Amino acid sequence: MRELGQIRGFGPVRLEALAKKGILTAMDLVETLPVGYRDTTNPLSPAQMTEGTTSCFEGYVTGKPTLHRVGGRRWVSAAIADECGKIRCMWFNQPWMKDNLHDTQHVTLYGRAVRKKNGLFVINPSMEEPGAIIPVYAQIPGVGQKVLRDAIALLLDEYDEEETLPARILSMYGLMDRREALREAHFPTSMERLARAKERLAFEELFLFQAAVAGQAGERRPTQPLAIGDGWVDEFYSRMPFEPTGAQLRASKEIAGDLKGSRAMARMIQGDVGCGKTLIAFCALYLCARAGGQAALMAPTEILAAQHMQSAAELLAPMGIRCGLLTGKMTAAERRRAREAIACGAWQVVIGTHALISGDVEFANLCLAVTDEQHRFGVRQRTVLEGKGFAPHVMVMSATPIPRSLSLVLYGDLDISVIDELPPGRTPVTTRIVPEEKRQDMYAFIRAEAEKGRQTYVVCPLVGEDDTDAAFEELRSAKDVQKELKEVLAPLCVGLVHGRMNKLEKEDTLQRFYAGEIHVLVATTVIEVGVNVPNATVMVVEGAERFGLAQLHQLRGRVGRGAQQSWCFLMAQPNDRLRTLVKTGDGFVVAQKDLELRGAGEFFGTRQHGQPQMPALMLTGDGRLLGDARSAFLEIWKSEDMHAEREAIVRAARRRFDRESPLFGRN
Repeated sequence: MRELGQIRGFGPVRLEALAKKGILTAMDLVETLPVGYRDTTNPLSPAQMTEGTTSCFEGYVTGKPTLHRVGGRRWVSAAIADECGKIRCMWFNQPWMKDNLHDTQHVTLYGRAVRKKNGLFVINPSMEEPGAIIPVYAQIPGVGQKVLRDAIALLLDEYDEEETLPARILSMYGLMDRREALREAHFPTSMERLARAKERLAFEELFLFQAAVAGQAGERRPTQPLAIGDGWVDEFYSRMPFEPTGAQLRASKEIAGDLKGSRAMARMIQGDVGCGKTLIAFCALYLCARAGGQAALMAPTEILAAQHMQSAAELLAPMGIRCGLLTGKMTAAERRRAREAIACGAWQVVIGTHALISGDVEFANLCLAVTDEQHRFGVRQRTVLEGKGFAPHVMVMSATPIPRSLSLVLYGDLDISVIDELPPGRTPVTTRIVPEEKRQDMYAFIRAEAEKGRQTYVVCPLVGEDDTDAAFEELRSAKDVQKELKEVLAPLCVGLVHGRMNKLEKEDTLQRFYAGEIHVLVATTVIEVGVNVPNATVMVVEGAERFGLAQLHQLRGRVGRGAQQSWCFLMAQPNDRLRTLVKTGDGFVVAQKDLELRGAGEFFGTRQHGQPQMPALMLTGDGRLLGDARSAFLEIWKSEDMHAEREAIVRAARRRFDRESPLFGRN
């Protein structure tokens, strides 16, 4: 294939725009798959468009289109009809549509129907040629959809790369070859062929991902065993003011066994919100420090690191273990003193944020590296922390319950301890689905909780108006909700936090909420992890239908951390999917249901956090692929007569995953 710079029209400006999206080579562009498709092969009648439908429809323009102006906003409206009925369309910030449409004109349009106060509308529908399946790519500023389509079509004609999957696997699972799958994924000849292409590419990603992870697993290095006594775990828990659960004891003893081994531990502690993973981590830190090693615990936020430090002061310091904190917020003098204490070994346990992996931080004898909220760190970040010591033991924690079938694929490089018990005495969070007509009653409940001294989260899927195109205008943004709540709940203090704020603003707002100065915190999913506010008793999720069940369960876990009754209100019309959350508080049950409903792709990339990590997998919802890809991988990996195939797979896996990607470090 030719280079990107050799494609007509791809000058320095467009090449720079592509580079900003990580598209540096012709193969990168070919592997930039569509995020969706517009199927215009079977247009609907305008009368068949229903609320929430995204589809192609055709009809005649009835009457003259109208250009509206209200304040600084402009939009064009027109009615599209046929013999069966009609629907109204609105084009925001596209005044030229008034001249592009005329009475009795036959049009083929594609868009999403939404219900507003005065009826059903299609917002910003695109005009299409009928009879095609048109790829839609993620927006790249300065590079239009047609430019992308033409360039990819040209490169596919020149495609000459080697097949990535062994012929035996292609035959066994009835998969397309790679070139054919890429062409059908970009330019489908039918929906059936598109489905087969999606399956092939998703299968490949799962297969290669496992090869990349298996490479990580093979890199466990010999290490110096820690001299840990047989009764140390029991001694640690005997100093606690409460009994550990059986799962906590089991996991801690598994860790003790790993630390005594001659190969570096690589273990994930996976469990539901509130299952007591942090105490397991502190037991590991205690074992390492008591055995003469130095241990580090890395947390994703300043607040969580500070909370861990407070717990260390309460739990580890009385046992004679010297603990210290290192974060980016510290003054230069504080950082210098912290670095000195770490370097000379004065601190046996070091707790901190990303500051721990700064180049100027050196450990005296790092033997154990623990990362909290693993999915907030990439493998590279974890590896940098490991590099601060000589083959240290590694432990990661995740509060995202994942079905076992997916865990084997996602974390094949780690031993997994599943914490499947909750400590006794926790009050379950009561979950309710709240339709729009009950909103004012919910506001009254929030006010009543505030009068008791309690706090509330309100989570929105969007930051502000500029987050969305007009097709999603009906969604309530975080800024809109904060503005409304300031009026409705006055004089309560209503704060706002979202991912676009700079780190200091975000941390300051969260700190004020933690201190009780903010009564109601409006937020995006930035608060999904990393905040522990026992006084918060209410979680409201706006547009709950826009979130996956596993993510809603994570958000629900932000409340119910104290002794008082807590509530989670899902703002949506009731449906069977959301009723799963009403029925169960078991995160593993929720995760399994989410996997069944939405497929594996959602677990690899979160809609709320930028680009998906495995784009081909995001195109398919078929969870069956997990089992097939796992079986195929193990067959090749364990085969005695497929060395050449294994080497080719490793090369492909490195090219696909061993770069600066979200999976391996860019979060």
